[in-house]
Amino acid sequence: MDNIYLLMIIALAVLAVADLVVGVSNDAVNFLNSAIGSKAISFKTIMIVASVGVAVGAVFSSGMMEVARKGIFNPHEFMFDEIMIIFMAVMITDILLLDFFNSVGMPTSTTVSIVFELLGASVAMSLIKIGHDGGSFTDLVDYINTSKAAEIIFGILLSVVVAFSIGAAVQWVARLLLSYNFEKKANWVGAFFGGIALSSITYFIFIKGLKGTSFADDAFAILNGDTINEFIEHQLTYILLASLVLWSLISYLFITVFKANIYKLIILVGTFALALAFAGNDLVNFIGVPIAGWLSYSTWVASGLPAETFSMGFLADKVATPTYLLVGAGLIMVATLWFSSKAKGVVKTSLDLSSQGETKERFQPNFLSRGFVRFAVLASQMSSYILPESWQKKIDKQFEIPVLNLKKDKTYELPAFDLVRAAVNLMVAAVLISIATSMKLPLSTTYVTFMVAMGTSLADRAWGAESAVYRVAGVLNVIGGWFFTAFIAFIAAALIAYLLNWNVNVMVPVLLLFAAVLLVRNYISHNKKSKELKAEDSLTRAESSSIQGVIHESTNNIANVIKRGNRIYTNAINGLAKQDLSLLKKNKKQVVKLGNEIDELRDNIFYFIKNLDESSVAASNFYINVLGYLQDITQSLEYISKISHKHVNNNHKKLKFSQIKELKEVDERFERLFVNTKAAFDTRSFEEIGVILSRKKEIMDMVTHKIQKQVERTRTEESSPKNTTLYFSVLLETKDLLNATMNLLEEYHNAHDSSVEPATVPDSES
Repeated sequence: MDNIYLLMIIALAVLAVADLVVGVSNDAVNFLNSAIGSKAISFKTIMIVASVGVAVGAVFSSGMMEVARKGIFNPHEFMFDEIMIIFMAVMITDILLLDFFNSVGMPTSTTVSIVFELLGASVAMSLIKIGHDGGSFTDLVDYINTSKAAEIIFGILLSVVVAFSIGAAVQWVARLLLSYNFEKKANWVGAFFGGIALSSITYFIFIKGLKGTSFADDAFAILNGDTINEFIEHQLTYILLASLVLWSLISYLFITVFKANIYKLIILVGTFALALAFAGNDLVNFIGVPIAGWLSYSTWVASGLPAETFSMGFLADKVATPTYLLVGAGLIMVATLWFSSKAKGVVKTSLDLSSQGETKERFQPNFLSRGFVRFAVLASQMSSYILPESWQKKIDKQFEIPVLNLKKDKTYELPAFDLVRAAVNLMVAAVLISIATSMKLPLSTTYVTFMVAMGTSLADRAWGAESAVYRVAGVLNVIGGWFFTAFIAFIAAALIAYLLNWNVNVMVPVLLLFAAVLLVRNYISHNKKSKELKAEDSLTRAESSSIQGVIHESTNNIANVIKRGNRIYTNAINGLAKQDLSLLKKNKKQVVKLGNEIDELRDNIFYFIKNLDESSVAASNFYINVLGYLQDITQSLEYISKISHKHVNNNHKKLKFSQIKELKEVDERFERLFVNTKAAFDTRSFEEIGVILSRKKEIMDMVTHKIQKQVERTRTEESSPKNTTLYFSVLLETKDLLNATMNLLEEYHNAHDSSVEPATVPDSES
């Protein structure tokens, strides 16, 4: 029996390393979001600063480890064998839950995960004990630290509202004072803002961070016989005032003497502070439970008592975590920060929702988001009635975004937001997290940083009429995911604890194997998706201002649509021939994705037309027509894919051999058409387009002939109405597909001829 506990300790150590990796992948958004979104400093510099912050914060996190030992349950009520089951259930659940959220690119809270996993596993174990002892449900309060658990949960939920509200309020005031032309303001304005921001950030780094270290608790005296902690408590107001004055002077020197951008310094220091706050606050979420398990195991082995009778009451005592474990954890976190591709996906979700400009909206509107937006519009209208018109105009002027005249450079991407918003994000989040950390509350850094970013986005008017309903839907989706995290974490940990208690010798290896298989499967799936995205032929916007430029720019799009359309059409025919439901299902997803990309190009028409020169307005008509034909092609492919999938999915009769043979002949002819078309666009051989157009009648006659043959078969031998309907539908939609393709080719052929050799009429013939 002792061997199983040794196996559990080894497993907890391995799970701790894996949990560090998936945890950092999820939480990197907390401290990278502002610096990456504002493009204030290079990505490499951001990563170096964040890495140093994570490493230092890991060493400062010893005090937070108590949460895993006694924050949720009462240790003295449990024996060693029971506490090991709780810890094992928590770690298996945690790693699988976080990996799931990372794979879908959604930020979730590692703090909420660990709290509700500990709660679920300890409640399950408590109920088992109560049932075994013949107690009642009310005895549960003896086992669970209800007051501390309630305090933690309430603090986490409150942080959502507080972070959003304070973030919005501070950003509104900052923008009102600084506007978007903040770099043109008087030097003292930037210096004063720098003083406030840097004082707020260093409040955590040097005061709250210092209080979390073991040497700050040592009883050596400084002034008036106080320890460091006592000195900070007694002199806090003076320290903050001195810090404000000092940083304001340093900021002023930075601006006037070194001609440096103070906002970039704030972002640099703020990124370090949040990285430090993340490690100091969240490291407990990843290794707190394994360390508590290791401490329990070593104490139990030293006692020599049976596992069933050894009480865990000693976990309630204050125990310092060995520094070498904290350093090791910090190194793993830093390595993950540099190499995790999943971390970048989570960061992208947060940036898309807080972006000042247009982005690809990832979330679809719902009735809640529409309701919130309507309420916000009404509230805005009410405020316009209350405030004097002169005030309203002054406020609106401060929120006017300056027009940027940038050179066309496809490699350059505009920042998601400006330096002021990035600085406010970091300043507010650092203050809120530092206050919670000093109170030994495992506040969710994800909730705070995300909701601060959303609050500043709202106050900064980043959610305009064009994007508000999508952005609010995104925020609601993320928050909904947080509640989902809490519910699933509780249920899953409770279930795993029950299974482990049922037969610990059997279930430990079985559940560990199950977790390993799921993690490997998710890793392979994520890598496969990443490679598919890199290899995929994505459509790009046209940015040229002349018709000739648009022709050449959009040829790649046409070649990609033709290539993907050819594959979709062939897969539909093959799926029908083989009754391959999985192929047809995958095909439906591919055509929907293609349709969405073309919709994005159509959504960009406004910006495309705005970009045109006065002399090149004809390019807009050409581009609009091209997008229309691309949409017609996609709609035909979508219809063919849908009816093919529906036929096989409903288990209707298979098409006859003669029907499949004829469809294969049509597919082969279309294959040649698509391959030749793609080659013509790839090589910019517009003469070849004329040759392809000349074959339109030949292909159309072939399809018409197949339709006529089916009419004859239906009159004489066909017995399946579903087969007949499917066959006619595929061929009729194929004719529409051919027409749309040929119309597209004609548009290019005609536009190229007129743009290369403009028609001129001699004066004598006019």
